[in-house]
Amino acid sequence: MELLVVGSGAAYPNRPGTASSCYVVLHDGAAICLDIGQGAFAGLAGRLEPAGLAGIVISHLHPDHFVDLVALRHYLRYEFDPPRRVRVIAPAGLAGRLDGVTDESGFAAGTLEIEDRAAGHVRVGPFDVESAPVTHNGASFATRVTLAATPDGPGLVYSGDCGRASDLAPLIRPSDVLLCEVAFGPGPVPVPDLHLDGAAVGRLAAETGASQVLLTHLQLNRDPAATLAAVRAENAGPVSLVSDGDQVVIPG
Repeated sequence: MELLVVGSGAAYPNRPGTASSCYVVLHDGAAICLDIGQGAFAGLAGRLEPAGLAGIVISHLHPDHFVDLVALRHYLRYEFDPPRRVRVIAPAGLAGRLDGVTDESGFAAGTLEIEDRAAGHVRVGPFDVESAPVTHNGASFATRVTLAATPDGPGLVYSGDCGRASDLAPLIRPSDVLLCEVAFGPGPVPVPDLHLDGAAVGRLAAETGASQVLLTHLQLNRDPAATLAAVRAENAGPVSLVSDGDQVVIPG
């Protein structure tokens, strides 16, 4: 598998050209999208055909993780005759949120095939997608993606937004790549049970045997170098901070 970082920013990034959360997992011509926050659609459409996605998996219902579904819906509806459809797996209530954003009842109908997300496994194209609830705000999920043909092989674990690192531990198998939010940077954590800092991510990686840590969702004015140092103080394995456009091979 391969990871394409389309959006690595948090809720209000200040680097020009940076979108909020959006990560694509690819294998043999198939692709799924993990979250699609503000600004992500342009980066997605500029790199692949959005109508060809096997599915989109939404971690939770904060706008910086789902709001560019609005742009995707317009694209699917107005660029194709008949409109195209894309499967969307999200916490319950997404359709109503989209209706509220656009003030249009049934906004997603005919384009976004929305399914309620729950703990456990679901097949999306060639991928096995495992969901586990995490502490954040409302219904929030972390995700483990592997190939359905080899679900016990190394995979990618994506934290979504998570306030307790221990919630992620049951998803992570030794040799998995961990794509983890580190919103509070080097710490300290100003608000409990909302986001993670570097020390918490480092301890998690060390305890679970993750093969590589990819840091993302760093909030404005948190020091990147100090954040990396905080993770490395707890974990001896490879650690990097991802940016939009990065591509990472997920070892099989």
